[in-house]
Formats: sequence, C-alpha cells, structure tokens
Amino acid sequence: MKNIFLVLLFTLFISKLYFAFAAPIHPLVYEVNLNDRADDLFKVTLQVKGLTKANAIYQFAATAPGTYQIMDMGRYIRSFHSFDKDGRELKAVRLSTNQWQLSQPEKVRRIQYTIAETWDTSVTDHQIFTMCGTSLEEDHVLLNGQAVFGFPTGMQNLPILLKLHYPSDWNVGTALEKNAEGYYMAHNYDHLTDSPILAGNLSTASLVVAGTQVDVYVYSQTGKIQAGQLLHYMETMLQAARHFLRQLPVNRYTFLFHFGDQNGGGWEHNYSSGYVIKEEMFTNAFAERITYLATHEFLHIVTPLHIHSEVIAPFNFVIPTPSQHLWLYEGVTEWASHMMPLRGGMIDLDTYLNRLSKKVEVDKSLDTTMSLSKISLACYLPQGQQQSWNVYNRGALLAGLLDIRLLDLSGGRRGLREVITELIKKYGRDKPFPENEFFTLLVEMTYPEIADFLNRYVKNAEPLPFTDYYSRLGICYIPALATGRKTSFLGVKFEIVAGKLLVSNLSKALQQAGLQVQDQVVKLNHIPLDLATPQGIAYYNSLMDQLKKRIAGQTYYLTIRRNNKEETIVCPILEQEEIKNYVFQISSHPTPEQLHLRSIWLKNL
Repeated sequence: MKNIFLVLLFTLFISKLYFAFAAPIHPLVYEVNLNDRADDLFKVTLQVKGLTKANAIYQFAATAPGTYQIMDMGRYIRSFHSFDKDGRELKAVRLSTNQWQLSQPEKVRRIQYTIAETWDTSVTDHQIFTMCGTSLEEDHVLLNGQAVFGFPTGMQNLPILLKLHYPSDWNVGTALEKNAEGYYMAHNYDHLTDSPILAGNLSTASLVVAGTQVDVYVYSQTGKIQAGQLLHYMETMLQAARHFLRQLPVNRYTFLFHFGDQNGGGWEHNYSSGYVIKEEMFTNAFAERITYLATHEFLHIVTPLHIHSEVIAPFNFVIPTPSQHLWLYEGVTEWASHMMPLRGGMIDLDTYLNRLSKKVEVDKSLDTTMSLSKISLACYLPQGQQQSWNVYNRGALLAGLLDIRLLDLSGGRRGLREVITELIKKYGRDKPFPENEFFTLLVEMTYPEIADFLNRYVKNAEPLPFTDYYSRLGICYIPALATGRKTSFLGVKFEIVAGKLLVSNLSKALQQAGLQVQDQVVKLNHIPLDLATPQGIAYYNSLMDQLKKRIAGQTYYLTIRRNNKEETIVCPILEQEEIKNYVFQISSHPTPEQLHLRSIWLKNL
C-alpha cells in the first residue's frame, strides 16, 4: 500500500512538472467586422501567440468537406498584413494562390486581411456554389468558414475563438456556442468551417425532438417566408428521422435558410445545414420541396458525421484529397432521405417508386460506364464533376438494392439501416474507418455475397439488377411500358459530354426545323445552361421537366452553337404513342414470400 502511495505521489509530481514547463496552448482568436459591409469585403483580424518557423505559412482553403470542388479561397484575398506586438508591420509574401509566407513568425502577434465575398465577385473558373460561399448585404450576412478564415500551418487542430461585430438588432444563426465573453468557440479549424453563420434580420423558431434541440433561422428577402412556417412542415420529417435512426445522434441541430434572388441548394454539416433557395410565395408545395431537400442534408448526421474515412477527418484543406466512398456519404444518405419518409408514412409506395424511376432516368442520361468508385476518386477533376450528380442517383439506387439484398440474406432480420447502426457503434464521430479496407470490413460485418455486390456495382459499373432484386418484394421493373395513350414529346435526345449538352438523336421534324446531331445546346427557352456542376445539371433537369409538360403543337426554343456560331431554333412539340420508361410497378399477383419480405422492407426493424 505504501509503494502504491509513493507511485501516485511521484506521478502527481511529474504531471505538475510537465504542465509547469509545457508550452501553453494559445487559441487562434479571430475578429470579423460585419458592421462595415459597403465594399463587399470581410475585414478579418487574427490574434496569435507562439508561432514558430513551423507555422510560417498562412494557409487558405483549397477546398472544403462535402463540396467536391476546387475553391482556392486565396483568390478572394484583397490585402494581407502581419504585425508584431508593438504594431510594427512584418513582411509577408504570397507564395501561391492560397499561401502567404510570414518572414518572422516568432514575432507575429496579429494578422489582418480582407477577403471578398464570393457571390458578387467574378472569377474565371471554379465558381463557388452559392450555399458554400459568402454574401455581405445591408440587412444580412452569409458566412461559411472556409470562405473567410485560414490558419497557420501546423495549427489546424488548435482551438478557435471568434468575435463577430454586427448591428445590435441582428440575429445570428449558427451551431457554434458562445462563451461568457461573447466569443464563438470552435474545437479547431475543421469545426469552424463545419459551422456556417447566417446573421441579419432573421426569423427564428425552435423545438425539441427526443432531447435534440432543433433551431431554424430564416432570412427572407421580402419577408414571405418565416421560420415558424417552415418548422411546422419539417416537424413530421424530424419525428420520422428520430424513428428511422432510433435516436438522433446529436444534441443540437441548426437549419440556416437564405431565401432571396439566388438559387443554389443545400450544404450539409455535422450539426447544421445551410440552404440558398430562390424566394417564392410560401405554399404547401414549396414547403414540401424545402422539406425534401432538408431531409437529405439533415440525415448527414449519420454519414459522414458518425461514419467516415480517415481521408476526410481531419480534412486536408491544402491539397484536395478524394475518398472513394462518396456512394456511402451521399448515395446512402439520399436513399435514406426517401426510405425514411416512406417508412414514416410521409409518402406512399407509389410516390417512392416514382422517385426511383426518376433516378434511373438521370442515371441513364449520364455515363453509365463510370463506376461510383471512379466518380468518387475523380470528384475534383472535370470528368468526375460532370458525373458527380450520379452519386446522388445511381448511389441512392445502389443503396436501395443493397438494403434489399441484406434483408434477403438475413431472412428479413437486418437491412441497410441496421448495418449503418452497427457501423455507428463500431466507429462513430471520433473513429474513422480505414479508407482502403472499408469494403472488406463491410463484407466481414455482413455476408460473403456482399463482396460480389460491391465488386460489380460499386467498384465496377455493371447494370443495376432492378428486375431481380425488386421482384423479391413483389415489385416489377419494366424498362419500357406502352400505356396505349398518346403523349407529347420533344423529338430530340441529348447527352452531356465534358459539361456540354449535345444533340445525340432527333426526329425528322426536328431535322426539318434545323437541328443537327452534335449541335451544342447553350440555351433552353433563352435560359443559359451550365452543366459543369451538379447544381447546374439539377437546374437543367428541372427545365426539362417543365418542357415535357407542354402539349403537342406548342413550341420551344433551343439556342445551339455550331461551327462557333449561335442560332436559335424554334422546335415543335410532337405527338407519339406513350411509352413510360424505367417503371417500378406493384405486382398484381405477389407470392406470400414476396408480400412477407415487402412488409418487412416497409418498416423500421
């Protein structure tokens, strides 16, 4: 007993000695002046201590988690200065797009710089998605951390304090918490960039779902949309998510909505999500669309928050480094965003099957020979960017098939939802899985047959087995179904090649109108097309959906580029026998075995 006491006493002495001589950890302390917004520049001050030669480079983000795009935020820097403790300026030299060299880092106590907002700043390439960027306006500010802040090399993991100066009548929405001195606190740079901020004339609403605090902040340019209205519609979704996930794995979650004249989409984060959506009158249909979008982003609290590769945590902000598992982060999340409302009673089976059909249609319009793994690994390259939308479509379709396969192999006891729950327990927020071993680990956790599934449909790009798998549920997959009715059609087919929309096939009537195969379509009904990004492709798909609702005899306009000359062609809407493609249809004569497995598939186990 005496020896144990002496050991404990010695250990305590060594601990005190270590802390007495160990260098103190100084947080990075940022201040941003949001009161001065007239010139579209963020004025940023960083107070630092303890820099060494190892911290001599100040780094701005080259990319950010969940964007899958090159950002190069250093392009937006307009001034950069460093100072010693007495306010004397120290030399700082720009090394590259995103890096500044501090000549005497040991003396640096303050760094000041200005960085332009992304919305109103023109760049020649790599335009930042609106929901991932920044905006400084008279009545509000949108601030995404990677678009404003950098860090000294070697200090990405230091704690951060952030002070915002803004008008006293503004509200601030963020998942970051404040300390008693009014500073927002982040564990490190990753946490700061994972926590978008919306400030200004905002409406707010909140509720508690199974112990999780949910806050909604809304900026509405004309006041048409209020936070309370949105939260009312979203509550059913949040309750369904609670049951789908068994419990919500976060104690607080924040939704940030920007409704104005910009349209972008949503960007997921671990404890929040940000949305930039064009403002409309608040209707039931509008609220349903917003809830549909928010469902996907909210479910990212599962992956990549609690299930992610070592490649993305901690994140490499210097060199964009892809993970081969976007099918897991985005595809499985997109599957869950449809399966959750089906099992939660928010939508019926026919609606779910119609959504599957639309995803198959998008998949078929893209490069079906490029595997999900290859798309993931090429996400920062042009060829990957052009196909990245398929991670949300073929990726979700694949996840649905994997769910059916797991239920079938387990005798209805264990589907994808249950395997995801097991993965959360095995890994979790602070334990990434090994990037190159995940497929093997997944097979070990499930069944040997899953190895063949992953090889064929994730690593390779074999046609997805809709007929075989859905027949096990008593659901028929019909690639082309004649309805016996007449329908209008465009008379032209397009393909997306290298970010360009090309005419791939056309009817005689469209030939007579002046179209030719391989014409590049640059405008649809006088609206310019941008097919180099997932958001641009999604907008193009929405325009096509509107066009397909027109009736025979009406016209539309295609502006094409041929031999470096543009020409606008008036195209007629034609009539033909109605053929529905990629139909999922409930069988009229299912077997008892099919009905049994379908009943299991339709509920949370």
